[in-house]
Amino acid sequence: MATVKLLSDAEADAIPAVKAVFDDIRATRKTDFINNFWRGLANDPVTLKRTWESLKAVMTGDTALPPMVQEMIYIAVSTANGCNYCIHSHTAAAKAKGMSDAQHAELLAVIGLAAQTNHLVTAMQLPVDPAFLVES
Repeated sequence: MATVKLLSDAEADAIPAVKAVFDDIRATRKTDFINNFWRGLANDPVTLKRTWESLKAVMTGDTALPPMVQEMIYIAVSTANGCNYCIHSHTAAAKAKGMSDAQHAELLAVIGLAAQTNHLVTAMQLPVDPAFLVES
């Protein structure tokens, strides 16, 4: 159960700043669907706008990473952070952008392996090999 009210379309339309963001989400995504994440954030129009603008800048438009890869990374980070909502929403988005069942299975294997080896390295407190240090 949500800890905030999920604004309906009628409630969102009554708040010009929220309506503007919802309209932009619909136009950018070419859908009438506004998911619960945005409906919950709509309780704070400033945070809603800032979050949408950040997401739109990183996840849409002219990006170096293909959209499906972006979604797969989002799944991995959401798994690491334990965000059930984001795991589901970005898995659906990745599949809509072409992720196959085989790619999803491989992604899950990589996520599981990375989690295991990250925990082992953290537990052992291993120093980073000088050869792995990235110099800019």
